[in-house]
Amino acid sequence: MNSNVLQTPIDYLKGVGPNRADLLRQELGIHTYQDFINLFPNRYIDKTRYFKINELQRNSSEVQVIGKIVHLKMVQQKRGKRLVATFTDGTGEMELVWFRGHKWIKESLKLNTPYVIFGKTNWFNGVFSMPHPEMELLKEHEQSLRTAMQPVYPSTEKLTNKGITNRVINKLMQQLFVEVRTQFYETLPPTILDELKLISKSKALFNIHFPKSQELLAKAQYRLKFEELFYIQVQLIIKNLIHKSKIKGFPFDQVGEKFNDFYTNHLPFELTNAQKRVIKEIRNDLGSNAQMNRLLQGDVGSGKTIVALMSMLLAIDNDFQACIMAPTEILAIQHYNGIMELVAPLGLNIKLLTGSTKTKERRVIHEMLQEGSLHILIGTHAILEDKVQFQNLGLAIIDEQHRFGVAQRAKLWRKNTVPPHILVMTATPIPRTLAMSLYGDLDVSVIDELPPGRKAVKTVHRYDSNRLKVFKFLRDEIAKGRQVYVVYPLIQESEQLDYKDLMDGYESIAREFPMPEYQISIVHGKMKPADKDFEMNRFIKGETHIMVATTVIEVGVNVPNASVMIIESAERFGLSQLHQLRGRVGRGAEQSYCILMTSHKLSSDGKTRLETMVQTSDGFEIAEVDLKLRGPGNIMGTQQSGVLNLKIADIVKDNDILKTARYYAQKILKSDSSLALPEHKAVRYTYAQLVKHKNIWNYIS
Repeated sequence: MNSNVLQTPIDYLKGVGPNRADLLRQELGIHTYQDFINLFPNRYIDKTRYFKINELQRNSSEVQVIGKIVHLKMVQQKRGKRLVATFTDGTGEMELVWFRGHKWIKESLKLNTPYVIFGKTNWFNGVFSMPHPEMELLKEHEQSLRTAMQPVYPSTEKLTNKGITNRVINKLMQQLFVEVRTQFYETLPPTILDELKLISKSKALFNIHFPKSQELLAKAQYRLKFEELFYIQVQLIIKNLIHKSKIKGFPFDQVGEKFNDFYTNHLPFELTNAQKRVIKEIRNDLGSNAQMNRLLQGDVGSGKTIVALMSMLLAIDNDFQACIMAPTEILAIQHYNGIMELVAPLGLNIKLLTGSTKTKERRVIHEMLQEGSLHILIGTHAILEDKVQFQNLGLAIIDEQHRFGVAQRAKLWRKNTVPPHILVMTATPIPRTLAMSLYGDLDVSVIDELPPGRKAVKTVHRYDSNRLKVFKFLRDEIAKGRQVYVVYPLIQESEQLDYKDLMDGYESIAREFPMPEYQISIVHGKMKPADKDFEMNRFIKGETHIMVATTVIEVGVNVPNASVMIIESAERFGLSQLHQLRGRVGRGAEQSYCILMTSHKLSSDGKTRLETMVQTSDGFEIAEVDLKLRGPGNIMGTQQSGVLNLKIADIVKDNDILKTARYYAQKILKSDSSLALPEHKAVRYTYAQLVKHKNIWNYIS
């Protein structure tokens, strides 16, 4: 099918016209025939059955009935009027009701003429009624291109109000297929079609809109989902290949004295195999001529900081500067303290730059950066300011990347004539599924084992009725010299109530753990920062036994002696939040515990979350479950990424199709990176269209 026909503006489709065209553009973003064909149905209704009025059940399901209108009347109601028709089929009577569009509907209805009506039924005062039914004259109904499965298209209130109903869209779709004669350009190579036994593009598009059977519908859906995911992967992989070939990085040729000295003499512990593997991957990147663009994923406490430090030492050995950018001041300070301690013997020059750095200190930092005497800069967004100029930035490390936008990453690039190598670190495990789609253009490294001596945190779920036993357990742990966190949820919408729960909780703990034998700290959002810091520090120094807090302790507090985490109303936290909180304990050599407290009232999602937490401490597994429960939209703010504006596939439910699609995309591009072979002609053409139109579905035809 030549694709030019498909670029025809929607205005020209018979039955559309300028007014409808405007509505379709505004409401559904449909500009061309192409866009319209890619308006895929949300669901399908089985219209093979015709009900008699005396067979209707009071279950408000969608039904289809054949009969005649014998009477019409207008009825006054509190607001405005409604139009009511008496509809009969010989076995009984029902009412058809319209609350708007009376004039137009009244003029178009024919009395005593057979109609097929379809809609949801309501039962009221002994009579069935159907509001705003879809109606078609029986004789037209018998002639139209009808299938057993009837598609239901995405719509908006405005479209329905303006008379563009599902039936109208269905009719327009039939018209479109008549005009383009259903011959569509094949977008996948014959090898893939054969190996996966996929149906052709034409057959798939026809059966997604007018399925002949459940089986053909399933084949059409699979084929179109595969194609969508396949081309997303092709795009990402090509982007990565171009990046590697075009964007030159600084090759770090030597592994020098700082790296070797640290590795041989100052490593505080033996590296895990996972850490060794990741450092090797990073070294290969840095030694090649391409710019590194790598995502490092590792759970809380898996030792990403050491990997980051050793990568920075490689940069310094090659006469470059390095920087780490963290999303909050607390995290930046933590990185700074941790790294200062590790490299003390190496005599490196390291500075911290945050929003609260004094002007005088800033001047010193700016000068040292520009003359090249500053080796490592650690800080927050402050690093991005234009004033901050490096002499030769060779490696930029970004911690917790999802808090930084793409624009901010780009600013770091521009700090140099040649872009620095980029290492992005995250402790928020991104499900492999999502990583493949969002970060397909980054190389991904994973630290998937904990340092030796770390014991997995034991997690249990307890109901409020077991509270006394839990308190006894806390006394035993405190007697062994351990410390305890007790965390309460604090959610904007119910802040007053949550705050009250926190205070009540604090009081009941104070009764159970009386002074002077026990000391308790409390930290919450309404306190002054200085008071918060004071209480935090008492806990860190071990002066208090129990820290009662809202979720402010989520990020980056490190108290190795705290071995018990109690999470109150745990069902109100999201999975990733529970996992992050649990990561605050289990940082010392002792066995640690996480106790999830809830009432007996739990939703099924709540149950799933708690069971997942009890069963596994693998952040990736938890992220997969979280993705299934929440859908891809809310994770990591992917709404803004635009990558996942999918028309038919679903990243979560179609995980297996995604893996298959990625496998084939890699296979093709490995053997033929420029898609020059004759058998890849379809892929080359489709990819070119895709790049031209910027939108994955604009072209697939």
